[in-house]
Amino acid sequence: MNEFSRTERLIGTDALARLAQASVLVFGVGGVGSHCIEALARCGVGRLILVDNDTVALTNLNRQSIAYHSTIGQYKTQVMKARIADINPQARTETRETFVLPENLPALFDELGAVDYVIDAIDTVAAKLAIAQYAYEHGIPLIASMGTGNKLHGELFEIADIYDTSVCPLCRVMRRELKRRGVPRLKVLYSREEPLTPAADPEEASNKRAVPGSISFVPPVAGLLIAGEVIRDLIC
Repeated sequence: MNEFSRTERLIGTDALARLAQASVLVFGVGGVGSHCIEALARCGVGRLILVDNDTVALTNLNRQSIAYHSTIGQYKTQVMKARIADINPQARTETRETFVLPENLPALFDELGAVDYVIDAIDTVAAKLAIAQYAYEHGIPLIASMGTGNKLHGELFEIADIYDTSVCPLCRVMRRELKRRGVPRLKVLYSREEPLTPAADPEEASNKRAVPGSISFVPPVAGLLIAGEVIRDLIC
């Protein structure tokens, strides 16, 4: 018996071996990304590459698996790396405390070498577009998380091509910009739930970008659904 015995009973020895040899790159270790990464680690993915330049903040405690009072101020990537090591000591975890920009993305991919799958769990539209374009042009499987903030119904998430989506404001922007860039497809996790309007915070009134509301049980659902899609693709 080992930590993956129950998984092996479900998917088989060969599939488990493929996961042990797989390399997955995850952009973003937040509400979606942290839960997704943990699920990948618990499935036995052998190499996990985590990219995020943020540190754990007090406001992350309501939804992120790496957020505790004891981890506030630490890099999210480093907290997640320690968590992975406690789950699967055989996993190789690499981190890059980097803010992803269209300008630095090609060099980052060159540095990391071959990957079998990319997960986009970040918020910045320019970076999401750059990741989608790079993955398409280089034939790398990718799934991108769309908006999970201001929502209460995790059961409404679904996986689809970006051009088949509706309702989600982020999807609308991504469809338009991807079409301009000649990217004909993108697998995404999104919801047709109409986003709620969060209450205003007087301390954030001067910010140009409104901070979305969030809750404990929605971003994790998105992360787990993405992890499931990636695992099934890797073992098929």
